[in-house]
Amino acid sequence: MSKLTVEQVMELAPVIPVLVVDRVEDALPIAQALVKGGLPALEVTLRTPAALDVIRAMAQVEGAVVGAGTVLNPAQLDAAMEAGARFIVSPGLTEPLGKAAIAADVPFLPGTATAGDIMRGMDMGLSHFKFFPAETSGGLPALKALAAPLHSARFCPTGGITPQSAPEWLAQPFIKCVGGSWVVPKGPVDPQTIETLAREAAALPR
Repeated sequence: MSKLTVEQVMELAPVIPVLVVDRVEDALPIAQALVKGGLPALEVTLRTPAALDVIRAMAQVEGAVVGAGTVLNPAQLDAAMEAGARFIVSPGLTEPLGKAAIAADVPFLPGTATAGDIMRGMDMGLSHFKFFPAETSGGLPALKALAAPLHSARFCPTGGITPQSAPEWLAQPFIKCVGGSWVVPKGPVDPQTIETLAREAAALPR
């Protein structure tokens, strides 16, 4: 299995689905539908007891590049990687987690919302960041203002992004992709609906 850089993960598709999966049996149909629809990078959030087993199951799907989200500390990072996560996403950036991710040489998207957050990450040698929570942190105007002085940073905004607002975000040169939960609607898993929504998301221009 080839190792990807964080930039390569972000370039796989315009949208990285942000997944909260409660049941392991839903993992395969969700992952298969998303990959078939053109969204191979899958962020499984560590918000449910099943999350690590979901990562293990999804990692078996051909074409899927499965990552772990809501990673809060080095222990969770280690557990996610042991389960097969190929990239790591966090809601924020702490020194222990940042150093652990760098030491593990794993693609890492730490959450940032301020200039200080981004600057601390850049001091650690990071250049790619999650902008989170995107809409409630000031939306696109806020990120434009941050990206101007911090011009070498690249972003994946997540939090409140919709199919309607995604194109405006993706039109910015400093945005490589967006995170979105809309591609897997809440409720019973419907692979056909997920595949259709994934195709629409995969076709978004950037």
